[in-house]
Amino acid sequence: MIVVNNINKTYRTPTQTVKALDDINLRVEKGDIFGIIGFSGAGKSTLIRCLNRLEEPDSGTIVIGDSVITDLGKNELRNARRKIGMIFQHFNLLDAKTVFQNVAFPLAVAGCAKKDIRPRVEEMLALVGLADKANAYPSQLSGGQKQRVGIARALVGEPDVLLSDEATSALDPHTTYSILELLADINRQLGLTIVLITHELDVLQHICRHMAVLENGRIVESGSVDKLFLHPESDTARRFVNITDNYRRRRFAVDGAGAGI
Repeated sequence: MIVVNNINKTYRTPTQTVKALDDINLRVEKGDIFGIIGFSGAGKSTLIRCLNRLEEPDSGTIVIGDSVITDLGKNELRNARRKIGMIFQHFNLLDAKTVFQNVAFPLAVAGCAKKDIRPRVEEMLALVGLADKANAYPSQLSGGQKQRVGIARALVGEPDVLLSDEATSALDPHTTYSILELLADINRQLGLTIVLITHELDVLQHICRHMAVLENGRIVESGSVDKLFLHPESDTARRFVNITDNYRRRRFAVDGAGAGI
C-alpha cells in the first residue's frame, strides 16, 4: 500500500517560484494498477519521483508498505529503493553494456553474488520476452525492446512497487499496447502494485483500475477509471474525455468515408 499525506514541492529560480505539488493526498491499495493523469506541467513526474525520493518533497509524508519513505536516512533509503522499481520514458539504458549487463546492474551495485545474478536476470529476460537478446546492445534494439529491458531491470530486485513515468509516450501505438499488456501480466503474476503516470487517456483506460487527475499541482479528481469516463467531475477530466471522443469521432468519419469509396 502507498499512502501520500499532504505532500508539497516548490521549485525556486532567480525569477519565479513554481508550486509543483500542492497538498497532495493519495492512497494506492496493494496490488492495484493506479494511473495519475494530467496535461504537461501538471506535476505528474514530480509526484512519482517524490514517491522514491528522487525528488525531495518540501513537506508531508509518504508511506510505502511498512516504510515511511520521507523519514529514511541515506542508507535506509537506499535499501528501501530496492523494493521500488522504476521505468522511464526514455529507457535510461547504459549504451556500452549488453542487455544482460543492463538488467544485472542493480544487483551488481547491491553487491549480489555473481552466482545469484545470472539466474535472476535470465528469469526477468524470459518474463519480458527478451531471452534471446541477452548479448545484444541497446543500439541494436527497437524502442519497445528497450522499454522491455527497462522493465526487466526494474523488476530484477523483486520490488513490491513499480513506478512508471510516461513509459509508453515515446512508443508507437502498437508497441504501447504490447507494453501495457506486459505490465498487466506482471501485475497478475507477481502481485505488484503499479503506479503509472500518463497524459494518454487510452493508456489509463486500457490498464488502470483507479486514477487521480492532477491539475496545477493539485489532485482535482480521483476514483475508479470507469467513473472518470462515465461521470468526469473536474474540468481537466472533462477536457481529456472530450479530446478523446472528438478524436475518435473524426477517425470514424474518415474511416467511414473511406469504406464507402
